[in-house]
Amino acid sequence: MNEEYYRAEISSLNREIRRLNRQIETERQKEMPDKLNPFNNPTDYPDFSGDYSDIMPELDAPDCNVPLDPAPDERRKIKRFYSIGGWCVMGHFFVSNILMWIVMLVLKMVLKSQNSGAGEDLIDSYMESSSILAGLNMLVFILSNILFAFIGLKMANIPKTQLVRTRDFSFGKSLQYCLIAGFLWTVSIFASAGVENIFSHYGYSTNVMDMDGVAVTGTGFAVMMIYQCVIAPITEEIFFRGMLLRVFSRANQRFAVFATAFFFGLGHHNIPQFVLAFLLGIFLAHITLKHNSVIPSVIVHIFINTMSGIVSYVESYFGLNGIIVAECLILVMAISGFFMLCLFRGKDKIPSSTPEQSRRGILIAKNSVIFVSAVLLQLIYTVALIFM
Repeated sequence: MNEEYYRAEISSLNREIRRLNRQIETERQKEMPDKLNPFNNPTDYPDFSGDYSDIMPELDAPDCNVPLDPAPDERRKIKRFYSIGGWCVMGHFFVSNILMWIVMLVLKMVLKSQNSGAGEDLIDSYMESSSILAGLNMLVFILSNILFAFIGLKMANIPKTQLVRTRDFSFGKSLQYCLIAGFLWTVSIFASAGVENIFSHYGYSTNVMDMDGVAVTGTGFAVMMIYQCVIAPITEEIFFRGMLLRVFSRANQRFAVFATAFFFGLGHHNIPQFVLAFLLGIFLAHITLKHNSVIPSVIVHIFINTMSGIVSYVESYFGLNGIIVAECLILVMAISGFFMLCLFRGKDKIPSSTPEQSRRGILIAKNSVIFVSAVLLQLIYTVALIFM
C-alpha cells in the first residue's frame, strides 16, 4: 500500500472522529438542563429571567433536575433578590419623602426671608398654585425612580441594556395595548367609585389627593402635565418594570407580575389610584415579559396618563358638554379595549407557576424581613393617609 492510501484512511478516520464528537456534544446538550428555563415551564418567557445557574450552579451538570423544594443555598440566593427589591422600594420611599420635605423646608425659609410680611399659609398657597411644588415633585421623583432602579440593577448584576432590548413589537401592538389599558382604566373608575361609596358611608374618603389650587398658573400646569404624561411614565416604568420586575422574576415570573403590580398600586398611596395601578401594573408587567423590554409599557403608561389628563381637563373647562364628550370617548375606548383584551388573552396569558416555582415565590418572599417590611411600610402609610 502506498503513502496516499494511508493518508486517505487517516483523513477518513479524522472525519469520523469529528462526526462522533459532534454527535456526543449534541447528545450531551440534550441531557443538559435549560438554564434559562430550568423549571420547564412552557408559559414562562425564558429570556427575561436570566441564567438560573447563577442561583443554582448544579445546572451546569448533565441530568440535573430542579428539586421540588429549594436547597438552603438556593433559597438564600432567591431570598436575596426579594430583599434587593424590598430595599429599593423602602429606599425610594424614604429618599423621596425626606428629600421633598427638606427641599420644601429650605424653599419656605428662602421665601419667608424675602417676604417677611407673608404668613406661612400664604407661602404654602403660593408654592402650590405656582410651578414650584409641581417642579419639585418632578425632580424628586425623577431622582428617586432612576437612582433606585439603577441601584437595584447593580445589586442584582442585571445589565441596564436589558431594559430596552425589545422583541417582536410593532405599532399595531402598541395600539392594541393602549386600547386594552383604556378598558382597564374604565373598569378601575367604576371599581374605585364603588369602594368610595363604601368608605364615604362611614365618613372616610379614599381619595386623599386634593389637587384643587395646585399648579393653577400656566407654567405650573405645563410642568405638571410634562411630569404626569411623560416623565412619570418613563421613570416609573424603569423602576417598576425595568428593575423590580426583573429582580423578582428570577425564580417565579407569575409572582413577580403580581408583586410588582401590588407595589405599584401601593406607591400611589390612595385607593382610586391603587385600583388602576394594580390592574394596569399586571398588564404592563405581562407585556414587559412578552417583549423583554420596558418600551411597550412606557408607551402604554404615557397613553393612559395623557388620556386621564385630557379627560380631566375637558370635564373641568367645558362643563356639562365636556363631561358628555369625555364619557363618550371613554365608552368607545373601553368597548374597543375589551375586544382587544379578548384577542390578546386568546394568544398570550400571564405565566403560570410550576409546583417548583410555587415554592420559590411568596413562600420565600414572606421570609424576607426586608420584603415584608417594604410591604408593611407602604400599607401603613397608605392607611394612615386615609384614616388620619
